[in-house]
Amino acid sequence: QLQLVESGGGLVQPGGSLRLSCAASGFALDYYAIGWFRQAPGKEREGVSCISRRGGSTNYADSVLGRFTISRDNAKNTLYLQMNSLKPEDTAVYYCAARYYYCSGIENEYAYWGQGTQVTVSS
Repeated sequence: QLQLVESGGGLVQPGGSLRLSCAASGFALDYYAIGWFRQAPGKEREGVSCISRRGGSTNYADSVLGRFTISRDNAKNTLYLQMNSLKPEDTAVYYCAARYYYCSGIENEYAYWGQGTQVTVSS
């Protein structure tokens, strides 16, 4: 069974940090670019970041640039999203998704999705 599972979400105060993980099972992540997306209450899902198959290329939404860092460990079949200087507007359900070979800003080009992990930034 092909599966992505996110973890690491939670409640954090503004200015705090969290590290999200996305673990794959049933397939090797090596062939896939991985994107992180998020959906805040009452809003459409949006792309946050993406990393190429081997980690050589990354991109970020303007809203998280300089605060979030995406990385991957293909040997562990896992990737990460380090989130620093969190703001209340970062509150959302965060999803990881896999797309064969290249990153894309088009959600329906991602074949596999995790179930999401809640991140809440509040004092």
